[in-house]
Amino acid sequence: MSPRPIVVGNPVSPYVRKVLAACAVKGVAVEIDPITPFLGADAFDGISPLRRIPVWIEGDLILNDSTVIGEYIEETRPGPSLWPADPVHRAKARWLEEYADTRLGELLIWKLFFRLALQPRLFGVDADPAETELTKSQLPETFDYLESVTPEAGYLFGPETGLADFAVAAPFLNAAVIGVTVDPARWPRLAAWLDRMETSPLGPLNDAARVLVRTPIKAQRDRLPELGLIAAPCDYRGEAPRRGPMTPS
Repeated sequence: MSPRPIVVGNPVSPYVRKVLAACAVKGVAVEIDPITPFLGADAFDGISPLRRIPVWIEGDLILNDSTVIGEYIEETRPGPSLWPADPVHRAKARWLEEYADTRLGELLIWKLFFRLALQPRLFGVDADPAETELTKSQLPETFDYLESVTPEAGYLFGPETGLADFAVAAPFLNAAVIGVTVDPARWPRLAAWLDRMETSPLGPLNDAARVLVRTPIKAQRDRLPELGLIAAPCDYRGEAPRRGPMTPS
C-alpha cells in the first residue's frame, strides 16, 4: 500500500475536487486513481457500496462520502481549519456544504452535467430537452439564495477558504462545461466570489478538471503528472459502462 493516502475518483467530479482542495489546505499529499464510477470494475463495489466517488484509502481504512472524508481530514491533520472557529458560522458552513452536496448536486451535476455531458458519452442516451429546460428554470431561485449568503469580499466565512467554499464552488465548473454560468449582472456577489475561488486551492484543481473533461477516459490517468497530480498504484477501472444503485435513470 502506498505511504500516501489514495483518493479514488476523477477530479472532474466536484466531490473529488472538494476533498483534494481540503488536502491542499492541510498540506496532505495524496495519490489519485482517476476512475469514473460508471466505469468502475467489480472490485470497486468492495470499496464503494453505492459506486460513488470519492473513496479515501489510507492503510486499512476505507472511507466514503466527501463530507465524511473532509471531516476525517480536519480531525486528523494539523494546519488551517476547514471550518470557521465561531460556532454559529461553523453551523452555517456545514449547512451550505450540505446544500451544495444535495441541491446544487441535484441540479448542476445529476440533472444537467450528467445528463448532458456524461450520459450520452457513456450510455449513448441523449438528455430529454424538456427535462433540461425544467431544471434550468429552477436555477435562478437557487442562485438567488446563494447570492443572499455570499459576502461582497473574501470567502464565505472570512478571509480564508474552507470546506463550504469548496463544496459550493466546485459544481459551477461542471455547469460551465455544459454552458450554464452565473450572470454577474443579476448575481454580482456570487459571480465575483466564484472568480475569487479560482485563486484559491480549488483553482488548480478546476484547471485540471477542464483538461481531463476534454481527455478520453482511458488517457486521463497518463495526464495526471502534467497537471501536478500523482497517479495511485491501484486501478479500479472497468471496461463496460454500468450504472450504480444511486445513478439517476
